[in-house]
Amino acid sequence: MLGDEPKRAAIFETCVANTWETTLKRLDDGTTFVITGDIPAMWLRDSAAQIRPYLLIAGENSEVRDVIAGLVERQFQLVITDPYANAFNEGPTGLGHTEDLTEMRPWVWERKYEVDSLCYPIQLSYLLWKNTGRTSHFSAAFREGLSLILKLWRTEQYHETQSEYRFQRMNCPATDTLIRDGKGSETGYTGMTWSGFRPSDDACTYGYLIPSNMFAVVVLRYVVEIATEVLNDTELAKEAMDLSNEIDAGIQQYGIIEHPEFGLIYAYETDGMGNYNLMDDANVPSLLSSAYLGYCSMDDPIYVNTRKFILSSNNPFYFKGAAAAGVGSPHTPSDYIWPIALAMEGLTSESNNERKTILKLLESTDNGCGMMHEGFHKDDPSLYTREWFSWANMMYCELVLRTLDLQVKG
Repeated sequence: MLGDEPKRAAIFETCVANTWETTLKRLDDGTTFVITGDIPAMWLRDSAAQIRPYLLIAGENSEVRDVIAGLVERQFQLVITDPYANAFNEGPTGLGHTEDLTEMRPWVWERKYEVDSLCYPIQLSYLLWKNTGRTSHFSAAFREGLSLILKLWRTEQYHETQSEYRFQRMNCPATDTLIRDGKGSETGYTGMTWSGFRPSDDACTYGYLIPSNMFAVVVLRYVVEIATEVLNDTELAKEAMDLSNEIDAGIQQYGIIEHPEFGLIYAYETDGMGNYNLMDDANVPSLLSSAYLGYCSMDDPIYVNTRKFILSSNNPFYFKGAAAAGVGSPHTPSDYIWPIALAMEGLTSESNNERKTILKLLESTDNGCGMMHEGFHKDDPSLYTREWFSWANMMYCELVLRTLDLQVKG
């Protein structure tokens, strides 16, 4: 299908093989452990994103199906270990950021609390069901982990008064720790659920991270469907729907602002007390990805306005240079564009020609590595972070598949 695009075919094949052969590990208990590539730990977010394109063949391939189900089981086991952690060790080895001032455990590599880290396992479990019909992964661990997630999101609606979570890292950049003795910037009640960190693992400026709350709304509605059609649990369905509605109401009330140039747009963060952060970040969930994740439609007027804002110089992390233009991140140096964000720009375009143009841009900025970087300089792609980044590789693959009219169900 890619015979007329030999470089595309080569990069696609390399990326698919690299993720499968170098980042996945089947454990003795039948579960699956997935590293990011250059760090020997598993992020709940990255592992789900890395495995997502394989769902396209999981219905026909029992090995792939078992690997993904094994990852879901491992993810929920780890959530049970500590629902506030974002990254875990393969076993209780005590490796990782052990000097952080928070409740570290031997299983935990890093304990930066991120709403999206809990969204991704729910999303992957739902997509596995929808793409294969399999339901065995809705196990005891799934039920227990899900219960903890719902309880935590409820608690963090009232972060100021009910949460005991604290995080501090000493002698580090400001983005790696939380202010106010580890509690984060002050917030007021909005109905949304609080997040300490972004999907970049950088600290939130304001505690209500709109893209992650959007993602929570979506996956909670997945829970309603799972509870109704698979688990026959009306109480769980009601609990999830009520929480989804509360968070969504908070987004609509506190997460939308009137921009002088673009009209009504979504803010990236707010504190519920009148402060807003207008930007977008390359990592997913992002405001750009909200249509991709299923929070809104591609033609939703506020999303359309927000997308125009994101892909303009008004977004402080949109960089335009001699080699490329796209969204970067405060997680990497200024003027570095992320392939993840370029792929998302393509995946949220309704034009297949635009998708193909973005693919050519990605392929022209790999610096001969044959895989995707984390970020590259807008003027000189030979300057980049990470030789290869598995999450970016698989986002590239997903965009390739989308140009061929192939996409994951759900």
